[in-house]
Amino acid sequence: MTAEKLQTIAFKWFETFNNKELEKLLSLYDEDASHFSPKLKIHKPETNGFVTGKEALREWWQDAFDRLPSLKYKVTSLTANEDRVFMEYIRTVDNEDDMLVAEVLDIKENKIIASRVYHG
Repeated sequence: MTAEKLQTIAFKWFETFNNKELEKLLSLYDEDASHFSPKLKIHKPETNGFVTGKEALREWWQDAFDRLPSLKYKVTSLTANEDRVFMEYIRTVDNEDDMLVAEVLDIKENKIIASRVYHG
């Protein structure tokens, strides 16, 4: 895949996430995709920060959307090659300090197969 195509997927990811269009967001993922997030580790310690599969992703993001209705991500940088996108963004939530976040999307055959979130 081209870097441009991967960037298009990443921008669609931000659009669907910020609009809380959960099913459209999930449609960007492979059925067996994995996801790691420090926030997941905090809110669901039994996962050790990892979930696998669309159902687990649906559960995690629906919970986040319900708990944090003002949650938004603002893209600051995207870098892509033929199979990976590195995204930097600002996480905003009402009554919380903004947080700088980096996330990596591994993409194969037009679907996200893994995502990893990094922040302090």
